[in-house]
Amino acid sequence: MSKLNLRLFRMITGHIGQFIAVTLVIAIGLMTYVAFTMSMINLENSVELYYDESNFADIYVELVKVPERAVKEIAAMPGVKLAQGRISFDVPLKIGDTDEKVTVRVISEPEAEDKVNDVYHFDKGRIRNRSKDVYVYRTFANARGIQVGDTITPQILGETYNLTVQSVTSSPEFVYLMENEMSLLPAPSRFGVVWVAEEFAMKSFGMNAYYNQILIQAEEGQDVERLMNRVEDRLERYGVRRIYQQKDQLSARIVHEEIDGGKKSAQTIPFIFLGVAAAIMGVMISRTVRNDRTSIGVFKSMGYTNGQIMWHYTKYCTVIGLVGATIGIVLGSLTAAGMTDLYASQFFSVPYLRIRLYPQYMAMAIVLSVIFSIVAGLWGSRGVLKVHPADSMRPEPPRMGKHSILERTWIWRYISFSEKIAVRNLLRVKKRTVFIILGIALTYSITLMPMFQSSAFDTIFVDHYSKFLRMDYNINFSQPVSEHAVNEIQSLVEVSDIAPKLEYPFQIKSKWRKKIVTVIGVPRKSNMYGFVDTNGNTVDLPEEGVFMSEGLAKLLDVQAGDLVKVETFIPGREDVFMPVERVIKQQLGSNVYMDLSYMQRQLLDDNLINGVYVNTHDPIKKELQNIKRVASVQSMEDLVNIYQEFLQLTLASVGILIVFSGILGFAIVYNSTIMSILERRLEFSSLRVMGLSQNEIFFILLRENVIMTLFGILLGIPIGTAMLESVMAAFSTELYSLEVEFTWSHYGLTAILTLIFVLIAQVATYSRIKRLDFIEALKNRMT
Repeated sequence: MSKLNLRLFRMITGHIGQFIAVTLVIAIGLMTYVAFTMSMINLENSVELYYDESNFADIYVELVKVPERAVKEIAAMPGVKLAQGRISFDVPLKIGDTDEKVTVRVISEPEAEDKVNDVYHFDKGRIRNRSKDVYVYRTFANARGIQVGDTITPQILGETYNLTVQSVTSSPEFVYLMENEMSLLPAPSRFGVVWVAEEFAMKSFGMNAYYNQILIQAEEGQDVERLMNRVEDRLERYGVRRIYQQKDQLSARIVHEEIDGGKKSAQTIPFIFLGVAAAIMGVMISRTVRNDRTSIGVFKSMGYTNGQIMWHYTKYCTVIGLVGATIGIVLGSLTAAGMTDLYASQFFSVPYLRIRLYPQYMAMAIVLSVIFSIVAGLWGSRGVLKVHPADSMRPEPPRMGKHSILERTWIWRYISFSEKIAVRNLLRVKKRTVFIILGIALTYSITLMPMFQSSAFDTIFVDHYSKFLRMDYNINFSQPVSEHAVNEIQSLVEVSDIAPKLEYPFQIKSKWRKKIVTVIGVPRKSNMYGFVDTNGNTVDLPEEGVFMSEGLAKLLDVQAGDLVKVETFIPGREDVFMPVERVIKQQLGSNVYMDLSYMQRQLLDDNLINGVYVNTHDPIKKELQNIKRVASVQSMEDLVNIYQEFLQLTLASVGILIVFSGILGFAIVYNSTIMSILERRLEFSSLRVMGLSQNEIFFILLRENVIMTLFGILLGIPIGTAMLESVMAAFSTELYSLEVEFTWSHYGLTAILTLIFVLIAQVATYSRIKRLDFIEALKNRMT
């Protein structure tokens, strides 16, 4: 082992605490990079494999009614690989607890071998009795404790059927199980999917030789957009309610947005940690070079070049980078498999996983770590170039001192001796002070992120279901009816407020941008929605024109006052141009709203509705569950309760982020304090001779760090706010908008956590103060 390498080993063992602290920062950054990158790729590959093997539909068509022959015509069209008609309706499921409302989506299952959206069976059971057997979606079955051989009792058009479970299955279109766009979070115990024989579905729903959906798989290389337009033209006479591509299918959208969000995290979080680690190493090496001034002079007198000596210090950083990268890669690889399995089993339902290790991302982690480490080492060791052998044998002349602004004021007379030492040291070494303040500001900013995460979910769900949606129940009818149905509902249940509604899918087009969304019509003076524009003003629906949600407006590049084209799928109806009167805030979902009468007049028929909103103090599910025309009763309270269950998982991720930010703050303060102790040994020795105890010296350092922490927190407030605004803009989509109004409690709690991180780091340095040999330091200086 060469002399320099031996010295490098002694540097590492002599400063093992600093070595470990910086290594942890690098390890966390690269663990995040490897874990998020590989888990998202594994999840994406597993989902895509599942889509391919199950013939996931490229085009979905929802209709009022379409005959079998029309499906055969679609199947014969050029560019169509498979076309399959099916029946799909949401119906109530009868259970023991009459106060609990459970809805299942009943889907017909054809006998054909090649099926679109073919279900995956977790067992060998198959439908034998085509009038009594059923498949049940796995997540729903697990949540309800349903097993093969059990009996379930869906209620279809007022009649109850006893069906025997033959298989527990999964489906590509329900990888993420959602009832509709309003519910965003899955509720597997309250909503599920079952598959029945096609003959049974036709008979029970009164759809003899008819379907209400068509699933289409396009041939490879086919332009899906053009094929969809041709299919829409061919089916126009049958009353198309909605037609959309795979990318717009609700489950597929959520899955891909989650994968994209994970990839964005992998591209941002690691570089923050690597940047902080590089800054710590750069400052640490710079101060080490200054303390090693005499040793460097000796090395140069022995014939070592500037490059060799600089590389000696740079190797110290490189070793930290390599060790941190190794730990990060190992932990990240282990975490990636666990994350993929967690996503596939807890958040999504993917029957089989394709989990692989990707050496290219491991290699990239090492390359990134080494690059950051070498740059930090070269930057920190540049002081070697200024050291001359002859000059280095003499002590470095002390810096010129001068009075600070504070010393010229009357305040200085009322500051204690130890406090004066702390203030003078902060003002004397300005670069170090600025570095620590910036590091603490960054720690504060990162700690603010989990506070934002918890508040973001709280705002999205709780505020959306209490401030924006003001109804207690959302009742949907199985088919459009007359407005007289409102009176019928009032005669059945006691309500404090009731409003008719129309929810119907239309394609909204602005220039070349277009999107199929649910258009909602409600009475202008209804209190069921709390509409607020982008300026925060409460607004009412106009007599003519529409309100558009903010996420949809950004997607279509629409502003208030613009005209949009509402394209209808209803036969005999013309497309209509409508003005966008307001762009409104909507945290969850993307919709267009208009006055009910205006919507009936322009897009549908007068006096037509397909549901009602109800406010009541009484539970009404039991009274309405046997009503033939009621398809579903959705409770806003149930949706909020689902969020409360989901909140437990959110708090776990918040805790992990807080630990990461704590390690970051610890590393910054700990390394800076240790270097300060080593640099100021003579000063502390002099203070000991003057009568100060070790504890008093420790509290001098504590005061310095607390002062810098306070300034770092003040600086971190605007930095953290700016970071969060960029995160909100980057992660907001048309489906949900991240927008949080921060209160002083957010900033205050983050400040307390940051201060705790600093105090923990300070306590860790106390043992170094106790181990200092102050007498030896004075003897060395005298020598």
